[in-house]
Amino acid sequence: MQLDILTPERKIYSGNVYGIQLPGISGSFEILDKHAPMVSALGKGKMKLLMDKSGNNAAQYDVSGGFIEVLNNKVTVLVESAVEK
Repeated sequence: MQLDILTPERKIYSGNVYGIQLPGISGSFEILDKHAPMVSALGKGKMKLLMDKSGNNAAQYDVSGGFIEVLNNKVTVLVESAVEK
């Protein structure tokens, strides 16, 4: 699925991923390929990009809250800030 991660200052990531794990305001959740359309608020915590099905190839970021939109197998994450780990 296509993933775009944006902050007010710049684009953090744009590309294809297998899935993404996010810190929701009510707990962590995961978005995988072909997920149903949704919009959700994000809390402060760790965001993990899963580049492949094995989960061994991943990138992690500390995020400070924002929003996610999933539509037509495209995920857009808007966050206040993101620091790569």
